[in-house]
Amino acid sequence: MPTLRDVLPEGTDPAVADTVARLAGVFAEIAHRIARGGIAENLADARGTNSDGDGQKALDVIADDAFRAALQGSAVRHYASEEQEEVITLDPAGTLALAIDPLDGSSNIDTNVSIGTIFAIHDAAETGAASFLRPGRGLRAAGYAIYGPQCCLMLTFGEGVLKFVLDPETGGFVGLGRIAAIPSESSEYAINASNYRHWPAPIRAYVDDKVAGADGPAGRNFNMRWIASLVAETHRILTRGGIFLYPADGRKGYEAGRLRLVYECAPIAFLIEQAGGAATDGIDPVLDATPDRLHARVPFVFGSANKVARVATYFDLPEQETSALFSKRGLFRV
Repeated sequence: MPTLRDVLPEGTDPAVADTVARLAGVFAEIAHRIARGGIAENLADARGTNSDGDGQKALDVIADDAFRAALQGSAVRHYASEEQEEVITLDPAGTLALAIDPLDGSSNIDTNVSIGTIFAIHDAAETGAASFLRPGRGLRAAGYAIYGPQCCLMLTFGEGVLKFVLDPETGGFVGLGRIAAIPSESSEYAINASNYRHWPAPIRAYVDDKVAGADGPAGRNFNMRWIASLVAETHRILTRGGIFLYPADGRKGYEAGRLRLVYECAPIAFLIEQAGGAATDGIDPVLDATPDRLHARVPFVFGSANKVARVATYFDLPEQETSALFSKRGLFRV
């Protein structure tokens, strides 16, 4: 059976290709576990053990352990996981550094909503901190696996976005080629509207105009989406366009946003830009941001490039303009 290495683009760095292939093997294992193990594991949890008879652990911790095990003997020198407080050095002689969110959206497992794994591959620096506390613009590769009706791997090496689908019969990923650019026209936006009262005025104004629909300055109606699973939101936008917003807000702990720059925002931003979209903190490109700590957070706005650019213009409006729902913002029609 062909391995993922066999369907990666010709000329892919062997060390990067091997790392991605090792990750893909774990993606297949996680997809299989989610597809067949959910009910059995929940029952086992009630008895204090999992289906293997071991002490029950959350699936995100199981995933983290599986990725670290799979990368033993690889070119990965430094391993940074959202599940770990500090960087783990796997091989002092390695040439790569991997940042990973082992199971994004894991709170949605019980509701059978699509979840995933997000990863980013850097060139390794001498220390773990130097490897990850730098802008995402220099990433070697990034992607995510989404565990849903299909298990898909979306992957970029900096030359477009490639799509692979897991064949459950063989357990291998089948390459479907490069995806099309993110559509510029869409009537969908994604944001957690329950936090409306905490948002800064420009974000409230942007959403107010979407809610106003055909009666507002946009002159058209919109649909709001919110899955609370970053990979699922990303997959929808890569497929049919639109915009996702997770802004900073006034709540304690949310002053700099909630999503993590190293593990989530930088790799997703890399993918989105490679698909012709844009990703910002509301104003500036996320890939130009330098994290000041491993678990740094950042506001995150991404999707169709024209829509992301439109959000930034709201931050340039005077306060009285952003607070007036039906003011004549004639430029804002996207």
